[in-house]
Amino acid sequence: MKKILLVTRNFPPLNGGMERLNYHIYLELNQDFNTLVAGPIGSNVHLTPETRHCEFPHKPLFAFLWDSFWKTLVLCSKEKPDLIIAGSGATALSAWLIGYICKTKVVTFVHGLDLVVSNPLYQMLFLPAIRNCDAVLVNSHNTGKLAIKKGIASNKIKTIYPGVALPKPASKSIMPNRFKSEIGIAEDSIILLSVGRLTERKGLVEFILHSLPNIVKAEPRCVLVIIGDEPNNALHHKVGVKEKIIQAVRDSGLNNHVFLLGHVSESQLEEAYQCSHLHVFPGIDLPGDIEGFGMVAIEAAAHGLPTVAFAVGGVPEAVNHGISGWLIKPSDYPAMTEAVLNGLINLNSINNQVNAVSCRQHAAKFSWEIFGNNLRHLCDEISTN
Repeated sequence: MKKILLVTRNFPPLNGGMERLNYHIYLELNQDFNTLVAGPIGSNVHLTPETRHCEFPHKPLFAFLWDSFWKTLVLCSKEKPDLIIAGSGATALSAWLIGYICKTKVVTFVHGLDLVVSNPLYQMLFLPAIRNCDAVLVNSHNTGKLAIKKGIASNKIKTIYPGVALPKPASKSIMPNRFKSEIGIAEDSIILLSVGRLTERKGLVEFILHSLPNIVKAEPRCVLVIIGDEPNNALHHKVGVKEKIIQAVRDSGLNNHVFLLGHVSESQLEEAYQCSHLHVFPGIDLPGDIEGFGMVAIEAAAHGLPTVAFAVGGVPEAVNHGISGWLIKPSDYPAMTEAVLNGLINLNSINNQVNAVSCRQHAAKFSWEIFGNNLRHLCDEISTN
């Protein structure tokens, strides 16, 4: 059985979409390969007892870079894997150096931010390492185009969309009124849901200032429920986004229409998806930051929830316009307002084309099973050739 070494900073017990992705990379690879893991402290709890592994601190930065390199090098020298996979650009440099030393092929997963982050040292050291990898797995065709612009050979680039868990039919234990009562909103509230880390590129501040007031004016029962916290464990984290959201709410006079829930349990998130009417994804283009794909739109669709989104970055690959939601010209807030209001009307229409069934059918194309099959095939091909 071939051995594959996964080197990643993003892995449970840390929380987030990247951590979920890397955990599933491990699970899917482990079906056909002897998978080794070099991950953050505490990751061993989430591995099978048979999995050979090493751990390193995920911060501070120097400790992460130093320990991840040396401890992974020791593991690689001992286990002699057939392939090394970097879970993101953050571990691409270490993975490539170790692959060079141990004469092992290296593949790296690349997301939008891995290519455009405005850090001179990263651009000088990490991007050349990514270019020199044997293959680069991108999370969307849009990220692939960015990779080519950054000098990565097109023949090395393979697109592999992240996966999503396809929920079973809603449990009878999920009661909309109970969820609404728990967060303190009226039973007849219309919920617009936002899920994800609180970063500037998510565009929530601008949405609250420029769209939400008119949405609430037209439909006073509307509330915006925001699930997620600032990514305090991220290497390129900008503080203060939560405070900006709170200030935008105050400035707009929408204190009774915006609810910041922070991090919630999986069961609470499930209830939020089931009880919401629309998922809003008002992302914005920022220098040095980009929405590589928009996995949360697929997760919403998997729960039968349509998305209204600005067509930025790789989001048009995650939202199928007229099937799983609606795409709006970036930064066109009047159009965003209109799309949300029309979307709410659409949900109550007998002939609505965007519905729970169409959303789930779209999400089914991104199941973890499909992701795993594609990933295992690519890894087998790369390690053999």
